[in-house]
Amino acid sequence: MIEVTNLVKHYGNKKAVNDISFTINDGELVGFLGPNGAGKSTTMNVVTGYLSATAGSAKINGIDILEDPMEAKKHIGYLPEQPPLYMDMSVNEYLDFICDLKGVDKNRKSHVADICEQAGITGVYKRMIKNLSKGYKQRVGLAQALIGDPEVLILDEPTVGLDPIQIVEIRNVIKVLGRQRTVILSSHILPEVQAICQRVLVINNGQIIADDTPQSLSRYVERNQRMQLRIAAPRDKAEALLRAIPEMNEVVFEGVMEEETSDFIIGSKNNTDVRRLLFNSCAKAGYPVLMLNPLSASLEDIFIKLTEDKSKEA
Repeated sequence: MIEVTNLVKHYGNKKAVNDISFTINDGELVGFLGPNGAGKSTTMNVVTGYLSATAGSAKINGIDILEDPMEAKKHIGYLPEQPPLYMDMSVNEYLDFICDLKGVDKNRKSHVADICEQAGITGVYKRMIKNLSKGYKQRVGLAQALIGDPEVLILDEPTVGLDPIQIVEIRNVIKVLGRQRTVILSSHILPEVQAICQRVLVINNGQIIADDTPQSLSRYVERNQRMQLRIAAPRDKAEALLRAIPEMNEVVFEGVMEEETSDFIIGSKNNTDVRRLLFNSCAKAGYPVLMLNPLSASLEDIFIKLTEDKSKEA
């Protein structure tokens, strides 16, 4: 469990973190979301004991990270944005070194072998770290965070600089790790948080502006029922038909994806269900509906809406 209470961190006159509080329970996989400079990394550095707080407290499994850092850190695995790797070491040498640093007293060989399996680096165990790809270096960074089998895993921007295939691979590793541990994933990559996490904390200008599930945050943002539509009709005739439907307040042409069809994004007023009106109008005109998919708000939409609302309040 992670408990952050009234946490404040100043850099000179700047408040990087401004009186935030949150709790992450055992077994939760939580996304910590915000733009660059919002206070994410500062919060993570305080929670992991790399920085001291100006005020407030951070506890790991009930242990205050500032009052008893050595004991608290035994429960934490931390992957900073830049993995703390020694490039002139081989993977096995590096992980053995991390075991020494963390005072691992269990069967080290089997422990490290199990971690390498979890992180997907068994095949590069004997290779020099400097010769590994960016994706494998990130996996080695994950492996060092898992040494000592910590109950809490804190990951700060774990997919920065990776290619799309590597991003998917690291996401899958994190999902598996989240089945057995409490995980907090700090990121400014919105789809990443949406793909991995069951809960989202949103921070902006050093303050928590939302704490909810991605689904609930989507409902908060959505004011119109929006759908993706494909009609077997020319654009001009399809667009005229759609704009004539009562309660339809958004009609955006998306292009031609199939021959003799037109794709649109449509939205209705006040979350009105216009499907029956839509089908009846299309049937009457002799234009078959080939696709109709509901669209949920993305975390991009959510973040923009939340920050706009907070700006208006200020």
